[in-house]
Amino acid sequence: MKTLNDFNFKNKKALIRVDFNVPLDANFNVTDATRIQAAKPTIIKILEDGGSCILMSHLGRPKGVQDEFSLQHIVDKVEDIIGVETTFVSNCIGEEAEAAAAKLEPGKILILENLRFHEEESKGDVAFAEKLAKLGDIYVNDAFGTAHRAHASTTIIAQFFPENKCFGSLLEQEIKSIDKVMKTGEKPVLAVLGGAKVSSKITIIENILDKVDHLIIGGGMTFTFIKAQGGSVGDSICEDDKMDLALDILKQAKAKNVQIHLPVDVLAANAFSNDADTQVIDVSKIPDGWQGLDAGPKSKAMFHDVVMQCKTILWNGPLGVFEMETFANGTIELGNSIAEATKNGAFSLVGGGDSVAAVKQFGFEHKVSYVSTGGGAMLESLEGKTLPGIAAILE
Repeated sequence: MKTLNDFNFKNKKALIRVDFNVPLDANFNVTDATRIQAAKPTIIKILEDGGSCILMSHLGRPKGVQDEFSLQHIVDKVEDIIGVETTFVSNCIGEEAEAAAAKLEPGKILILENLRFHEEESKGDVAFAEKLAKLGDIYVNDAFGTAHRAHASTTIIAQFFPENKCFGSLLEQEIKSIDKVMKTGEKPVLAVLGGAKVSSKITIIENILDKVDHLIIGGGMTFTFIKAQGGSVGDSICEDDKMDLALDILKQAKAKNVQIHLPVDVLAANAFSNDADTQVIDVSKIPDGWQGLDAGPKSKAMFHDVVMQCKTILWNGPLGVFEMETFANGTIELGNSIAEATKNGAFSLVGGGDSVAAVKQFGFEHKVSYVSTGGGAMLESLEGKTLPGIAAILE
């Protein structure tokens, strides 16, 4: 696996695929710069070697050239965060881009215009990738968030740098963190899977049953498992057509000696609202007109005990509707448990949109070992798929 440390970038132009798909407000100010911060170590290493950085990224889902999706809006923010003079060029290929790249001096940064202003990017067009490749000496992929897409700048371009390609430090960390959970993690290994639907997590569950010792299932998924075993779930979210699958997962887990932990009680509400009437109730005895929206006190205590005995922890998905304060406590207490286990020496990886949002919202970001930056890419890694952006560097 080639990383930044395999190269000296002195007087070299590093063409870096970053993921600067950051949220902007109505005045085009960056509202969350996490992804820019995440690319900083890679950029700094190259600049300190005496190289220069040509950054390419997409932003949003433009239809052709649309000013609101121009990367020019983020140039000042990048300059602030990296602390280095940063210029911008209003195309990512062609004469203008080539001229800007040619005159880029060591120690400086150039940002190319939005790759997705060209439909060839998403189509994985070889000729487009070749035009991008002209701009740099060494190709660095540091965009985990797009590594699951075979786009021109994330995958196809690598063939034009047979010897001169590597992972950036963010992508390297992502790969190592997932490997720690899936391959090399100290046992016992725990996966916590939450979220609304079993159907969106089936492939992950089936893939990780060979790798974990404990599996906590929470959130809306719970009720498909409970109903499949004959419980009453009231008006709780439930995928009736996935009940046979749920029973099959329980059977597979037993055969593989994996302990599955389902909530035993829930905080139920008589409406999907922060102000609804609530009651704590046995998870398999929820009356009609009521729905489970968070883990109950017995479940939280049980989950805490499981977390504390594990040495490697994957957390993907919340335990309740954490966006509503009334139903956030299960997710918060799980975060506290994982933070405590991490402090005691466990390795904890958080990934997937909702759990990352929860970790940030409740201040656990620096209390876990690693927070993944890529939602879809992370999920596909957990499903056991080889991501095209990663395979292209390894080839």
